[in-house]
Order: sequence, then C-alpha cells, then structure tokens
Amino acid sequence: MTSNVLNLNNLRLAVLIDAENVPRNCIKSVMEEIAIYGTPTIKRIYGDWTSPSIGGWKASLLENAITPVQQYSYTVGKNSSDSAMIIDAMDILYTEKTDGFVIVSSDSDFTRLAIRLREAGQRVIGIGETKTPNPFIAACDKFTYIEVIRANAIEIKSGSEEDQAQRPAEKSRLRAPAPIKPRGSKLPEDVVQLIADSIADLTEDDDWVFMGELGNLILKKKPDFDHRNYGFKKLSSLIKSIDRFEVDFRHTTDRNITHVFVRDKEA
Repeated sequence: MTSNVLNLNNLRLAVLIDAENVPRNCIKSVMEEIAIYGTPTIKRIYGDWTSPSIGGWKASLLENAITPVQQYSYTVGKNSSDSAMIIDAMDILYTEKTDGFVIVSSDSDFTRLAIRLREAGQRVIGIGETKTPNPFIAACDKFTYIEVIRANAIEIKSGSEEDQAQRPAEKSRLRAPAPIKPRGSKLPEDVVQLIADSIADLTEDDDWVFMGELGNLILKKKPDFDHRNYGFKKLSSLIKSIDRFEVDFRHTTDRNITHVFVRDKEA
C-alpha cells in the first residue's frame, strides 16, 4: 500500500455507485482500487435500468457481483438515483455493520451525505471523474479520480507479458490517459507548499518526519491528493523529485523493514 493513504485497510465497506455519473468501462478497475482499502460487503449501483443509456452495464455488474437497484426517472432530465442512494446509505448506516462508505459518483449532490456519514464516524472514500465539484471532494476522507485509476490499470495491463505479444493495433487501444500533471514537469507550487507546510506541522525535535504520517496529514488537508495524479507510483518518488526535500530510507534489522523519512532542507 502506498504511503499517502489513510489507515483505511481492512474496512468493511458499503459501495454505492451512481450509474448515471460514472463511465461503465472503468468499473472493474474501480473495484480493484476499492479492494486496497477494505472488503466491499455491500455493492449496489443505482439507475433507471429501463433507460437505453445505461443498458450496457449488465456484463460489468455480473463480473463484479454488484446489485443493480432500479430507480425510475419521474421527471425527464432529472437524476432520480441520488435520493435512492442517500436513503439506502442512511439505512445501511443504522442497520448494517460497516466501517466506511465508497461513493462512486461525480455529482456534488452527495456532498451532504458524505459529511453526515463522517459525522457518524464512518470513513468516506469518494471516486469520480476530474470534473467532480470540489465541495464533494472536500467532504470525503479520500477522493480518487477515475482517470487516474484507469491509467494505472492500463499501465499494468500493457506491461504484462501477455500484452507484449499483442498486435500494435490492439496495444494502441490500451494507451493510458495522461496524468493530471505529467511526470517530469514542474509540480505546481501549491503542491510543493502543501508538502512543506505538512512537514512543518509534524516536525518536533528532529527535522525528519515519517513518510506515513506525512501522507496521512496531506490527505486530511487535500482529500484528492494522489501521487498518481502527477505520474508517480509512490509518494516517496514524488517528493524525491523536488529539490527542496530530502528523503531517507532507513533499514531495520527486524524482518528487513524499511522506514521512509523526509525533511525540508529549507526549513
């Protein structure tokens, strides 16, 4: 697990998906991402399944054992799935044994739901496209972009031995979308300052800060922060790319464990 992830592993999760606000072709990769944080004990997807626009979901739902919930559109042009998801979320909160919720949608209408679930002590993970409004992102403990999940999945698939034997035309369909900020380009100043401020917040007698604690604090401040957004597979790799910071890998004799520390050379 990457070091910029909150301590969310092994959670019992309720996964609620808004079929009208997420792309169908990414659902397998989304479920694999969710598995990083815990076990999805409830998996439901909401939509008007009589509508041709979402009629192609069947294969993906069967493959990932996701239960479809029918919600008719009472008014043309209105998304009626939102209220059904919110009602079910509150029912689950009070009747099921869950540690957290995963809300898969790019719709800001779920902002208040995320806030309410966190008030009840639940972890809330949001997954949506980069067009997701900031209020919903800020209401989550962690928010991950579907574009980043898809890019990571395609990169893994394209690097497999099986894929190496594919014809060039087939390989071209596996090209990953570009990260939000391509690796090798200068990171935004606000990201650098976010890291520096977080290191300063954690620094006590020693200038060095444990990478895991740093990642947790950064996520609390900016839930959609993800090293993959900028083309890096690890948080430590991203920080090492910035001249301002120094990263130290400390090896222990106990079971050959490596602890990663970072400091701000300008502090």
